[in-house]
Amino acid sequence: MAFSDRAITMTLKLRINDDMKNAMRAGDGKTRDALRLLLAAVKQKEVDERIELDDAGVLAVIEKALKQRKDSITQYLAAGRQDLVDAEQAEVDVFSAYMPQQLTAAEIDAVIAAAIAQSGAEGAAAMGKVVGLVKPQVAGRADMGEVSKRIKAALG
Repeated sequence: MAFSDRAITMTLKLRINDDMKNAMRAGDGKTRDALRLLLAAVKQKEVDERIELDDAGVLAVIEKALKQRKDSITQYLAAGRQDLVDAEQAEVDVFSAYMPQQLTAAEIDAVIAAAIAQSGAEGAAAMGKVVGLVKPQVAGRADMGEVSKRIKAALG
């Protein structure tokens, strides 16, 4: 397989691995360490579930890692540990580079409105039905906590 063919078919996991190797060559220890943590999380998920993760699965692992780091940043800020905040923020910056472009509030609202119209949902009792339609469309591109709040508000 020629290099150009590989670049076209390169999976997200391979891209992360290549970026880690490039960080090693460049002597960028922080990026290398962050990518090692990410690859370890991907590998752990694969071992636990006895599967090979596709790009969507890798994105889910990255999302989870980002959420964990953001929660840690909040706790470290409350504890006044700026050194730990900086370390976690560096990892967030590295991990975020692999996430697809985030949807705007208007784009999220449009997806929600379409899902409500498609399902004919009314009231808070139908929230699960709407979430089921919206989640696959916004996965990795929006914070599901925020999306849930918007769905709840739309269903009023």
